[in-house]
Amino acid sequence: MSGFNHHHLLLRLLVVVGLFSSFSQSFRFELQLGRTKCITEDITSNSMTVGKYHVVPIKLGLPPPDSHRVNVRVTSMLGKHYHSADLVISGEFAFMGMNSGDYVTCFWTNALHHNLTVDFDWKIGVVTKGWSEVLKKGQIDLLEIELWKLQGTVSSIRNEMHYLRSREKEMQEFNISTNDGMLWFSSLSLLICLSVVGMQVWHLKTYFERKKIL
Repeated sequence: MSGFNHHHLLLRLLVVVGLFSSFSQSFRFELQLGRTKCITEDITSNSMTVGKYHVVPIKLGLPPPDSHRVNVRVTSMLGKHYHSADLVISGEFAFMGMNSGDYVTCFWTNALHHNLTVDFDWKIGVVTKGWSEVLKKGQIDLLEIELWKLQGTVSSIRNEMHYLRSREKEMQEFNISTNDGMLWFSSLSLLICLSVVGMQVWHLKTYFERKKIL
C-alpha cells in the first residue's frame, strides 16, 4: 500500500511539473490549393511531442466532404519521418524527439476547387493532457508513456538546474568583481587620505619652523 501511495504521489508531482514545463501552440490556417504549409518548432532532445489536427467544416455542424482531405508529414531536420498520413480529415501523432533541433509538420491538399481551413494543436514538453486519447488509439504503450513523462520531467528539471547554476556562477563572478573593485577603491581612498594628512603635517611643520615656533 505504501508503494502505491509513493507511486501516486510521484504521478501527482509529474502532473504539477508538467503544467509548468509544457509548451503548447494552436494554429488555424488556410491551406491553399497547390501549396504546402509547413510549421517548424525547435524541440529539445528527450521532449515528448503530441500533435492533433483536423479540417474545419465549411458548414457548421456538418463533417467536411470526402474531397476536403489533407496529407501530413512530420519530419526532423535530419530527415527522419515521425508521422505520415494521406487523404485524411483529422489525425494525431506522438513521439519522443531524440535530437535537439527543428521539427517540421507539413500539410498539403489534393482538393480541386476549394482552399481548406485546418486546426492544428502542437504540444511540446511534458504534456499532461491528452494522454488517454493517445492511448486509446494504441499509438503508445502505457509504460512508455510513464517513462517518457518521467524522462521529460527529469530533463526539464536538469535544464532548470543548469540555468540556475549558470546564473549563480554569474552572480558569484559579479560579487567577486565588485568586492575586488571596492577593495581597490578603499585602498586608493585610504592612500589619498594618508597622503593628504602627511602633506598637511609637513606643511604645518615647515610653517612653524619658519616662524621659529618649534
